Amino acid sequence: MSTIRITNTLAREKQVFEPIDPANVRLYVCGPTVYDRAHIGNARPVVVFDTLFRLLRHVYGAGQVTYARNITDVDDKIITAARENGEPIDDLTRRTTEAFHADMGALNALKPSVEPCATQHIDDMIALIQRLVATGHAYAAEGHVLFSVPSDPAYGQLSRRDREEMIAGARVEVAPYKQDPADFVLWKPAADGEPGWDSPWGRGRPGWHIECSAMSAKHLGETFDIHGGGQDLIFPHHENEIAQSHCGTDGQFARYWMHNGYLVVHGEKMSKSLGNFFTVKELLDAGWAGEAIRLVLLSAQYRQPLDFNRDKLADATANLDRLYTALRNTADVETADGGPPPALTDALADDLNTPEALAQLYEAGHALNKATGADAKARAKAELQAGGRLLGLLEQDPEAWFKGAGDDAEAAEIERLIAERTQARRNKDFATADKIRDDLKARGIVLEDGPEGTTWKRER
Repeated sequence: MSTIRITNTLAREKQVFEPIDPANVRLYVCGPTVYDRAHIGNARPVVVFDTLFRLLRHVYGAGQVTYARNITDVDDKIITAARENGEPIDDLTRRTTEAFHADMGALNALKPSVEPCATQHIDDMIALIQRLVATGHAYAAEGHVLFSVPSDPAYGQLSRRDREEMIAGARVEVAPYKQDPADFVLWKPAADGEPGWDSPWGRGRPGWHIECSAMSAKHLGETFDIHGGGQDLIFPHHENEIAQSHCGTDGQFARYWMHNGYLVVHGEKMSKSLGNFFTVKELLDAGWAGEAIRLVLLSAQYRQPLDFNRDKLADATANLDRLYTALRNTADVETADGGPPPALTDALADDLNTPEALAQLYEAGHALNKATGADAKARAKAELQAGGRLLGLLEQDPEAWFKGAGDDAEAAEIERLIAERTQARRNKDFATADKIRDDLKARGIVLEDGPEGTTWKRER
């Protein structure tokens, strides 16, 4: 069994990962707030922790790992977006949740083991808040319930900010009902026309932070193995989760914390005003393959900042072309039994070192190209395919990769034209053959002649 090492944000060091129960490894990651399409920055933690999920399944067994990623379907941003769109909130959250699933599916992200929605766990949140109030860690005021930050001496252990910095960083609301400026909302009153639920403190809705504490405890237990998310969530979201969960339960909450770094575009923060803001769907609609997007997101070690741009997408596409070409050239080779290259697994086990893992994947492709003999090719092909699966890559048929999106009618027409060209060449009618080739090239279809005949792919 591979030894996994991860950088624990809470401990500020790389540590050997030792699960509470190797037969029940538990991972929780903060999911989307479903009010709009996912942008490329939202996709990074999905791909990062999907890769971790794959690694954990590889090491401990697919049935021994539970991955929970929540859906926040009640939030001020959702209420605002629904009002601006003029649509019911339920319709907005259903539509954007489906869009999120489609976009992440295009990036080869596996479905989490469980995907709890906030609105389905209101009773769990109310119960946790009641426990915090009963133990003196929270108080009710003017229809709100707030967590008392001074009641938790350990508050700040994750972000390690001083008090003034935490108050400034939280952008706290100045409200007369707060006992301390750093106190944060667990429950808030719901205005007329807004979603709300009955509670001991009146009709209202939960604060954002309490949602993850309640949902993770419900599905993973009060103490679980790993909590993940973006670096931007360390404070205040994850800091507040720790405080609520430590003070409101008997468990330790998460033992390891992992955070991915920021994503920028050409060195600048994504911004619609700068014209460098794009969603996953916009990239897919522009013709970029989901696997290429995923490969770029894996090209930097997860804790480091990632500069995402179209040049990197083009490079990723070219790299995938080479790997798929190796698989296409060995289509007649039956894959042997076997796992990924050990060096690739070791790289992922070393704090998800995806750049090194990708280097090992490219080496596996090179080894397949050089392999001679049926047995050697079968082993090399198995390593390449298994390494790809561990990274969430090379999961298409090579022909589907090269031919890209298109309907059956178009593919049939291209095959018919290739057959006409082949016949023209046999008839030494090279003018007709060249015209067919040039017409297809103008449509973005590239023909490749070889000993086995003519194949085609879309120009990238």
